[in-house]
Formats: sequence, C-alpha cells, structure tokens
Amino acid sequence: MKRSHAILVTVAVSLIFAFFFVYPALSVVKEAFESEDGLTLDFVREVFRNPVYVEGLRNALMLGIVSTLATFVIAFPLALFSHRYDFFGKKALGILILVPLVLPPFVGAIGVVHILGVTGSLNALLIDWGLMESTSRIDWLANGRFWGIVAMNALHLYPILYMNIAASLANLDPAMEQAAENLGCSPRRRLFRITLPLAMPGIFAGGSIVFIWSFTELGVPLVFNYSRVAPVQVFDGIKDLGGNPAPYALVAVILVISAIVFGVTKFVFGRGKSGAQPRPKGRDAAIKLRGFKSLGLAAVFAGVFVIASIPHLGVVLLSLSENWYDSVAPLHLTWRHFAEALGDPLVVPSIENSLLYASVATMLAVILGLAIAWVVVRSDIKGRGVLDALVMLPLAVPGLVLAFGYLALSQEGQPLHFLMGAGGSPAMLLIVAYAVRRLPYVVRAAVAGLQQSNPAMEEAARSLGAGPWRTLWRISIPLIGANVAAGAILAFAFSMLEVSDSLILAQQAQHYPITKAIYTLLSTLGNGHELAAALGVWAMVFLGIAIAGAAGIGGKKGGLFKM
Repeated sequence: MKRSHAILVTVAVSLIFAFFFVYPALSVVKEAFESEDGLTLDFVREVFRNPVYVEGLRNALMLGIVSTLATFVIAFPLALFSHRYDFFGKKALGILILVPLVLPPFVGAIGVVHILGVTGSLNALLIDWGLMESTSRIDWLANGRFWGIVAMNALHLYPILYMNIAASLANLDPAMEQAAENLGCSPRRRLFRITLPLAMPGIFAGGSIVFIWSFTELGVPLVFNYSRVAPVQVFDGIKDLGGNPAPYALVAVILVISAIVFGVTKFVFGRGKSGAQPRPKGRDAAIKLRGFKSLGLAAVFAGVFVIASIPHLGVVLLSLSENWYDSVAPLHLTWRHFAEALGDPLVVPSIENSLLYASVATMLAVILGLAIAWVVVRSDIKGRGVLDALVMLPLAVPGLVLAFGYLALSQEGQPLHFLMGAGGSPAMLLIVAYAVRRLPYVVRAAVAGLQQSNPAMEEAARSLGAGPWRTLWRISIPLIGANVAAGAILAFAFSMLEVSDSLILAQQAQHYPITKAIYTLLSTLGNGHELAAALGVWAMVFLGIAIAGAAGIGGKKGGLFKM
C-alpha cells in the first residue's frame, strides 16, 4: 500500500470514528460535568449522594464481578481440559459448548423464569416427587433476582472467555510445561506456576469483555424486574432526558468504570509477549485419554452443554405451550404462537427493520474494516498500532453509553439530528450505531486474513501493472474472503439481535427492530410471553446458523472476541 493511501485511509477512518464513536461517548461525559455556570462535579456528587443510584451502581458492579468469576469457573477448566487432553467427542463437544451464544440472554431469561421461578417446572417436579411442599416453594432465581441474572450472564458469556483462554493456551510452547514436568514439578504446581501465568492475557482479555457486558447488561434485569441496577436506572431516565442531568452523570460513571477495567487490562497484559508466541509445529501436548477417563471428561463437557441449554429449552417449550403454569412441562403443545407472532403488527415490520438496519450496518463495517486492516497489516506508517487499538474500543465501551450518547445528540438542534429520518425514523441512527459497535469483529477477521496471506502475490500483481484497487479486488479480497465473511456474518448476526441500541434508540413501534419487539411483546397481556418466545426461537435459529458459519469459515480460535 502506498504511504499516501495509508495516510488518507487513516485520517478518513479516524475522523469518522471520532465523530460517530468518540464524540457521542464524550458528549455524555460533557453533559455530566457541565452546568450553566461551567464545569461542575455536582451532578456526579449527586449520584453518589443518592442512595438509590449508589445501590444501583453497587448492584451493577457486583453483577459484573460475580458474573465474571462465575464465568471463569466454567470457562477455565473447560479450556484447560480441551488444551491438555484428547477425549471422546472432543471436536463435537467443543462446538456444542458454544451454544449459549446463539440466544440473546434477555430472551433466555423468559424461558428461565418458567423453569426456575416459584411456579416453574423445577418446583413442580420436586412437588410431584414429594421432595417439596406446595406451600413452601423455593425461588431458585433468588430474592431480588440477583443470582438469576448472574446465572444468565455466566451461562451466556462463558464461551467468550473460553475461546480467549483456549486461544492463549493454544499459543503456549508445550516445551515449557514439559521442562517443568521433567524437573519434578507436580501437575498442580505446574498449573499455577507455568500455565496460569502464561494464559493471563487471554483470561483478562476475555474477562474484561465479560465484566463490561455483565456490568452494563440491560435486557436481563428488565425481564427479571430487577430495577435497582444502574443500566435499568439509565433506561428509566430516558423519560426525563431534557431536564434531569442524573442519567448523564450515571452513564459517565459507568463509562469511567468500564474504561478503567479496559485500560488496566491493556496496560498490564497488552504488552507482554510470553503468552502469545507461536506454538512450535509438530509438537502436540494433548494427552490421549481412553476408557472411563475419556468418557468422564466428555460427560463434563456434555453436562455444561445441558445446563447452558436450560434457557434455550425454556424458550422453545414456552413458544410451543398452550398452558404452562405450575407444571413440569406444558400441558398442551401448539404451533399457534408462531403463526400468531407472524400475524402480530409488531413482528413482521420489526424483522424487516432489523434486516435493513443490520444489512446496511454490515456493509459499512466491512468497507471500513477492510480499509483499517489494510493499513494495519500492509502499511508501514507510524500510528497504525494506535489505529488498530482505537477501533477495538467499541468492545470496551458499553453499548448503553453509546446508545445514550446517540439519543442525546439526535435531539432537535443537536449535531446528529441529521441522522433522524422523516417521521422521527431512527434507521440511520441505528445503522451507524450497529456499524460502530460491530466494526471490531470485521477488523479482527480481516487483519487475521491479511497476516496469513502471502503479500508476494499482491506485489507480483502490482509489478505486472495492476493498480491498487485492481489488486485489492482481484487478489487480496479473494485471498481473505473467508475471514471477511466470518467477521461480516458475526457483525450482521449480532446487529440483528442488538439490545441496548435497539431498546433505547427505537421509540416508535413502526421503527422497532426485533429485540425491541420481543421486549414489547413481553408486556402484552394474554399470550405476550409465548409470542415473544416464538420470535426468540426464530432469533435463536438465525444466530445459531450465523455463528456456526462464522466459526466454520474463520473464527475457530476465538480471535473475533479478542481485544
């Protein structure tokens, strides 16, 4: 790539990113610290003086911390076993444990309530077996729903941490563990002195994503009616956005906490190279297990899959249920809810809206992602590393913060108001928000593809007279097409099922995307939960196909979720 082209792309991308990412995020901070008399800390102080907001922040922090620890407890043993041992069904089970990613957690929460609630399936089963009195039922989701939200977060997010840890372990030099073993180091000591320290970059990279996701999760607390948590308090504050600075201050505090977590992770673990060295070829540290040991380890992976599938099972059964209350399973099954969902005035328009928003957003993300990856891998200009880090920031900045920033800046007289269409349509606003949030997936996939492809083929094309654009279209893109397709599929799938942007930015029914339609159906009297579950099943099938395709094409080692 010519230096002038690289500089032009860098400047253009930086300006776009500054206006549509940095500016909305900083505008929230500005509103939180600015009054008619100038800069002030009064609004932030008021947040910490208000016991309701303090409780909300404390609950959100605890959800983030406990969810991350719970996720680690699930993910690390699985990644370690997968790294060290070859056992029965390893490849198939390694794919099955990624199943939780195919269901948005707030949709899964609908099914979990019907299984683990006071009148849910588990209690009905225990009563039938005589192990529980009908007058002394247990609320398995716990009082206040805290542990229910933790469980939903952990069961949904552990694949992200699993893939990051697995990628780190795959890059370790097995000679280091073998040398420790030869020197008499016990397996337990080897784990804590060799393996765990070298895997720390992957643990903290994935862990920071899990923490930020759990800390700012909006959908699950809404479904569980857990209102005393900061993201829900911000969501409720939208109703008084013009005259109340408290939501801005609360969002600013959330952003600062997330930025600190991300910054510390990058500073402490982003510089070390010890855990990222290529694994020597031809050396496999995996131990082949046979007999009961092999079956036992396979049973562990299968057990995690079964437990993680409880939300999915609940959603599917609810979508098919005619009557499911205080019984182990639905008393009658029907396909009626799927037909009624498609006939609901919210559903079909929401599907059309989501297809439009996600398609255009993915095209924008692919164009920008290819340009950024090209500069990062194929140019030698200074600052390309900074550009690469900059476009990864959407993984660290909560969607709640960006959505709130977009909402504030799209009001009448604000800089982003031009993105609002006729009749108050937020289509362009949602497209831009989706594209910015999902850009990292495309960039990481394209960077990986360019790093793996031989630049000599591009140099040969240019030496034969092909221009930069012809080389790009005829040589480069075909070589990295699988990688770009994997990133684009994930960007499209997660845009289709985005929660924070959709719930906050879409205010009118005719503009609702799928996730806002599901949330609205939940509050509908009668069979609203069943209709929402039916739409959730469609979303689950769609996202499952998309993630399987992305993993099969180019996302096998978790790089699409790395920071």
